[in-house]
Amino acid sequence: MCGCRSFARSFCPNPSGWPPPCQKVRALEGQNRGWPWEASPPPPPLRTVEPPQIAEKVVKIPDPAQPIYVEGYHRPAVTDPDDAVYGAIADILAGGRTSRLYRSLVRDKKIAATVSAFNGFPGDKYPNLLMLFAIPTPGHTNEEVQEAIRAELDRIQKEPVTDEELERVKTQTKASLIRGLQDNQGIAIQLATTQALFGDWREIFRRVERVERVTKEDILRVARATLRPTNRIVGMIVHEPRAAEPGRGREVKGS
Repeated sequence: MCGCRSFARSFCPNPSGWPPPCQKVRALEGQNRGWPWEASPPPPPLRTVEPPQIAEKVVKIPDPAQPIYVEGYHRPAVTDPDDAVYGAIADILAGGRTSRLYRSLVRDKKIAATVSAFNGFPGDKYPNLLMLFAIPTPGHTNEEVQEAIRAELDRIQKEPVTDEELERVKTQTKASLIRGLQDNQGIAIQLATTQALFGDWREIFRRVERVERVTKEDILRVARATLRPTNRIVGMIVHEPRAAEPGRGREVKGS
């Protein structure tokens, strides 16, 4: 029941929506012309944003499984003007076999079986993470992988990327967007997703323009602002042999 003006503003903002006015409200309408049922605007949308992180967070999980290393950095939502720059950084670091982390960790040092980057983890509609993932090879540790990753992150903050790297990333990104529109299913997915994220399906084609405008200076600026220790979350599975369970392996003597 609508018992006060604040309740009516919060729960009864739309005269054509739900819930309908109760009988007492209808009875009072003739006596209280200022009742907010008909005139109140809709309440403002509620958006919950995580406060800025002020210290590095590290989570270690001991497990008999093989080691796994994950490192993430907070980044804004997909609607941020620098979204294309974040995508370029992720691709330069771990976008395929020509990326920096693949060549360093997998091809040259052979300390990781695989390495990849997830730009917009776990979803990019709201603020999310730029995440790096690696699996150490047998005989190597998470600490070795971490050291090698950090070396490449320091490098991308100090040295401009090469013209070849930037052009490769732009070509790959544009090709991926075009491939996503090759059939009816792809077109439907792209239109629906873009409309849900941006409120305008035309952003599909504007993304190509934003990718083309990314510069080496943009990458340096965003990398320095994002790849900071205080903005970092680290998670790893640390291999730990399973403890022997009581009663297992015990010799059973016959009577």
